[in-house]
Amino acid sequence: MFHGSARLTVHGRRLIVQRHQAGWKQAHIAEAMGVSRKCVKTWIDRYAAEGESGLVTRSSRPHTSPNRTPDEVEQRVLDLRHRERRGQDWIGLELGLPPRTVSRILRRHEVPYLAECDPITGDVIRASRATGVRYERERPGELVHMDVKKLGKIPDGGGWRVHGRSEQVRARGIGYDYVHSLVDDHSRLAYSEILPDEKGSTCAAFLLRAAAYFADHGISRIERVITDNHLSYRRSRDMAAAVAALGATHKFIRPHCPWQNGKVERLNRTLQAEWAYRHAFTSNEARAAALAAWIEHYNTERRHSALGGRPPISRLPT
Repeated sequence: MFHGSARLTVHGRRLIVQRHQAGWKQAHIAEAMGVSRKCVKTWIDRYAAEGESGLVTRSSRPHTSPNRTPDEVEQRVLDLRHRERRGQDWIGLELGLPPRTVSRILRRHEVPYLAECDPITGDVIRASRATGVRYERERPGELVHMDVKKLGKIPDGGGWRVHGRSEQVRARGIGYDYVHSLVDDHSRLAYSEILPDEKGSTCAAFLLRAAAYFADHGISRIERVITDNHLSYRRSRDMAAAVAALGATHKFIRPHCPWQNGKVERLNRTLQAEWAYRHAFTSNEARAAALAAWIEHYNTERRHSALGGRPPISRLPT
């Protein structure tokens, strides 16, 4: 394989040698081939020393790399990536390495990009639809994203993560938890609750509590609320009244375009990977009890690459 800027193939190098053997001067060969005199001399000398094999393309990698990252450090990067399933910015800060160094280590070991992996298992999957148009509102409260994530409840004694996949475990389904979430577009401040359903009245009451949580953290006004087109959002009078009580405008995403509500969709994915499925909980109550602490960690400690490695609280009014 030849790089995109290569002037010569093996055939071209052989032509240089043939013209030299025919009595051409090196300067004339260089002009005819459109390369430098040094390039011509290199291939003539290499052919003289090694014969036909000397014309074959070789790797440009140096024989030694004294500044290469030590193997034990590379292994720490790989272990942390496998265990935490986080990106180069997060891993770099954890290990005190430049993110670019972490990226090169991951690529050198053919570790797939996070966007190509299932957030729960880490298995490579087909990437979902993405948009190249990224945006961020200028101030907290200008736009908030709202959504519900449905999670299967954990039977007492644990589910399949504790006992393994089997028909007995599969048959013990006891219903679902509905995780309601609200995310501020500018700061990424998040608030989540586990509720018994996703009815309009439930969504409306959650929105008012979430707005109070945001107010306690310096976001005194919510201007716009964006949701998908679920009936509990679009047709509920309770939901419309709650949005009006906040003095906000209700926006809806285009049908079948969940990436337009991407910030809360990304929170849902993070919730699954770092809270719901990170530990093998032995009861549904234990998992539910861990949510509030995780949200506090998310808002005050967890680093966000979109915020320059800082937590959401760093963007809130002081």
